[in-house]
Amino acid sequence: MPCPFKPAELHCLSNFSFLRGASHPEELVLRAAELGHAALALTDECSFAGIVRAHREIKRLELPLKLIIGAELQLADGPRLLFLVRDRAGYAALSRLITQARRAASKGEYLLRRDDLAKGVPGCFALLVPEDESAAQADAVWLRSVFGEDARLAVELADGPDDAAQLATLLHVAHTTGVPALAATGVLMHTPERRRLTDVLTATRLRCPLDEAGLALAPNASRHLHSAEALRRRYPQALLDEACAVAARCSFSLDELRYEYPDGLAPQGHTTTSWLRKLVEDGLVWRYAPHPPAENSL
Repeated sequence: MPCPFKPAELHCLSNFSFLRGASHPEELVLRAAELGHAALALTDECSFAGIVRAHREIKRLELPLKLIIGAELQLADGPRLLFLVRDRAGYAALSRLITQARRAASKGEYLLRRDDLAKGVPGCFALLVPEDESAAQADAVWLRSVFGEDARLAVELADGPDDAAQLATLLHVAHTTGVPALAATGVLMHTPERRRLTDVLTATRLRCPLDEAGLALAPNASRHLHSAEALRRRYPQALLDEACAVAARCSFSLDELRYEYPDGLAPQGHTTTSWLRKLVEDGLVWRYAPHPPAENSL
């Protein structure tokens, strides 16, 4: 008897994506495990803020779920992208990219352009999330030119009236550009019961009353975690298998991180402690000269 299919969800936002995600990281990993997922990528917008809580919950409950670290980034002059960390070098590279994007904008915002990605993000997969199908072809060509074999095209169907046409278009883009397509959901909630909350978040983000938000609200509750059976009804198996293949190559875990004191902080002849003491003593002379306080008075 064949083993049951275990899906991998590669695009998921928690409530740390402010006014977008409607579920806590803990709720998302628990629900993914309940549904039999093999892996879940937490990809909050330009942030790793929910990762530790998700990791801790998996450890606490001993959930049979791989947590993939990632982030969603909207380019100021281009498409929406997802970055999924493969290894420790990828975690460092994506951390630097998020820091760069945050520093380039005012507090609470971020700014990232195509040119900022000219050297790629080593150690990460880069997924294009098409929001404008007419631009998908050109965006996929650009993505492959920058990220090469690490480029992927995320196909996200949300039970809309044009899902079949959207799927056909994106499969054609994948075929003509050589960027492999995979299935994703763009999860905003762990269960469909949170749909009303996502509407409230949308209205709040748009600063308008809920009954005036209109078409800005989600047309249905499809952006939740789905079972393997539901995903198989929605996507070709090849797209689901590609998502699992990408997840399998993402091996980094927060368990690999340890506090590491930076090298090269102290000159020859000093330990870090003795050098810090000397700097403090020199600083006392500078700050309180000509009569620095005695050591026993500090």
